[in-house]
Amino acid sequence: MSQELIADLAERLSVNVEGLSLIESVRMLQRVEGNFDCFARAASGFCDQKDCLFYIECLQNSRKSKD
Repeated sequence: MSQELIADLAERLSVNVEGLSLIESVRMLQRVEGNFDCFARAASGFCDQKDCLFYIECLQNSRKSKD
């Protein structure tokens, strides 16, 4: 996932993600869209939200994240 994609989504949603980490940025965008802020929280390695724009990156980051 590119920072450009995050920046484009943030701009479309009128959200300032400057200075936030990738995980914090995605979670903020999820909240603004009215979704659960679950990015990188699939501790079991399983997520049923396969249509999510961040699905693959979420699972990859879930393995690295402590939150």
